[in-house]
Amino acid sequence: MNNNKITEQPSRYRYLEKMTVEEITRYINEEDGIVSGAVKKALPQLNALIKKAVSQLQSGGRLFYVGAGSGGRLAVLDVIELPTTYGVRCGLFNVILAGGVDRLIDALEEKEDDTQEGPQQLKANAVGPGDIVVGISASGTTPFVLASLEYCRNHHIPTACIVSNPGAEIAKYADYPVEVITGPEFVSGSTRMKCGTAQKMIFDIISTTTMIQLGHVEDNRMVNVALINEKITDRAVKMLMEKGDIKDYEKAKAILLRFGSVKAALEEQSNNNVQ
Repeated sequence: MNNNKITEQPSRYRYLEKMTVEEITRYINEEDGIVSGAVKKALPQLNALIKKAVSQLQSGGRLFYVGAGSGGRLAVLDVIELPTTYGVRCGLFNVILAGGVDRLIDALEEKEDDTQEGPQQLKANAVGPGDIVVGISASGTTPFVLASLEYCRNHHIPTACIVSNPGAEIAKYADYPVEVITGPEFVSGSTRMKCGTAQKMIFDIISTTTMIQLGHVEDNRMVNVALINEKITDRAVKMLMEKGDIKDYEKAKAILLRFGSVKAALEEQSNNNVQ
C-alpha cells in the first residue's frame, strides 16, 4: 500500500496569513474547482458501488456508512434527508459515526482511533451479508473505519470505501473502492475542505441515483416526498395536479392527503379513475 498521503502533502500556497481576503477566496475557489473533475474520474468505481448497493437494497438489505470526523458527519447529513425527500423508511440508509450520531456536534475526533466501537455497532445493528457497508476515510488509514471494514470482510459483508489517497490501506478491505484524488488542501492537511466537498458530492450521487433506481423518482419529481409541512404539501399538490390532470387545487389536495403521496394517488387514480 502507498504510504505517501497526498492529503497530508503541503499546500501549494505559502504564507496564507499574508494574503488579502480577495486572494484567499480566489485561491480556495480555484482549488474547489478541482473537485468535480476528480469525482468525474472516479465515476466508473462509483457506478460499480451504486449498482451493488441498489442490488442489496432491492433484496431487502441496508446501506451503512462508517466514518469519523468530517466525512462521517457529512454522511449523517445526507442520510437524515432521505425519509422526507424520498419517502423511504428510516433505517434503509444508516451511519455508524465514531463517537455516536447522537454526539454529532461534539466533534469527537479522538474517537477515530477506537478500533472496537465500529465493529460493536455493526454487530448491534445485525449487519450481515445482505447489507453493504461503505467506509469513509480521506486518508484511508482511519483505525475506526479500517477495523469496521475488517469486521465486515471476516463476516462476508460487502464493503466499499470513499478515500482520497491512491492505494490506501482502506482499499484492501473494500470490494468496491472509490478513490477521489483531490490533491493537497489549501490549508495543509485540512481535509474538511476539498476532500469534504468531494465526499458531499459523492453522497449526493449515491443517494440520489439509488433512490431513482428504487423507483422513488418519476420524470424528475420526488413523487414519494413526505408531506411534513405546508411548503412540501403545496409542491406535492401541484405535482399531482400536473401529473394527474386535476384542475381543482382543493380536490387534488384532498386526494393527496387521502393516499399520502403523489405516487400512491396517481396509482390509485390509474387503477380506479379517482377524481
